[in-house]
Amino acid sequence: MIIVVRDEATNEQVNQVVARIEELGYTTHPSRGAKKMIIGIIGDLNREELIESLGAYPGIDKLVPILEPYKLAGRSFKEGQSVIKLGDNVSIGDKKILVMAGPCAVESEEQVMSTALSIKASGASVLRGGAFKPRTSPYSFQGLEEEGLKILRRAANETGLLVITEVVDPRDVELVGNYTDIFQIGARNMQNFFLLKEVGKTDKPVLLKRGLSATYNEFLMAAEYIMSEGNYNVILCERGIRTFEDYTRNTLDLISIPVLKKLSHLPVVIDPSHGTGHWDLVGPASKGAVAMGADGLIIEVHPEPTKAMSDGQQSLKLDKFDILMKELKNIALVVDREI
Repeated sequence: MIIVVRDEATNEQVNQVVARIEELGYTTHPSRGAKKMIIGIIGDLNREELIESLGAYPGIDKLVPILEPYKLAGRSFKEGQSVIKLGDNVSIGDKKILVMAGPCAVESEEQVMSTALSIKASGASVLRGGAFKPRTSPYSFQGLEEEGLKILRRAANETGLLVITEVVDPRDVELVGNYTDIFQIGARNMQNFFLLKEVGKTDKPVLLKRGLSATYNEFLMAAEYIMSEGNYNVILCERGIRTFEDYTRNTLDLISIPVLKKLSHLPVVIDPSHGTGHWDLVGPASKGAVAMGADGLIIEVHPEPTKAMSDGQQSLKLDKFDILMKELKNIALVVDREI
């Protein structure tokens, strides 16, 4: 249920309604938009008659039932597009398309620093890199863990970039949060509900990747887990899904951009690296994503992909990333966006 507040309602009137809702055992989620203030009512209690009686309070315009299972992530909860502030001068969901780039895995100080300097010069705003690497094989490189986090933070501080890195264990949320600006939840952890709840208790933005076989409904319900804990700073990331096709690493579902924007107010990012698995397909996929309305891209870039300890085959060289950024700027102009 959503309560739409009258324009002339006083703070005292709004507080009375919020107090009554919480007295009934529900959780309230006030949200003030450009034109209206609404109060979301979340909870499993069956007290419809009591909820409907809230319409008698002064200052209440109307009560609107939410039919979607994702109450907070859905369009019923918020009109327009959510713009999420990531740093002092960096946000996502507005006219500027956010580009995040960097190696799949942090391997060394030199590797990360050279990448950070290069992507910054090319126009990226966020440095990506994995310090904790959940891999299909237990024998693959698993990451440098806290030392990797420190390397990312130093590189970001020296270049003025923000950091995004994956957290894979609920017990590591506090540790990773000490170094990163944005949490990344990988595809394998999209339905790790304990992890989703933990990042939901923080105030840091969360980039949530779609699971390998997740439907849109399941994807948005995972976002709902984070938002239900009070953190509304969720970014949806399409990184390809598993289908019968095995030429590409995954099948990149670009139609997810308009679909998710129809269903949700949250920003949508595309990962063309995992979505294709081939460096030479990253460019075309990125261009298509920008043309279809993506709010951001997260691209794997490495100084020497042939020596990468993880995902070298889908990583762009620094010079190729620079060329791609120039091409993307032209495409962005056509759809009234900028990079």
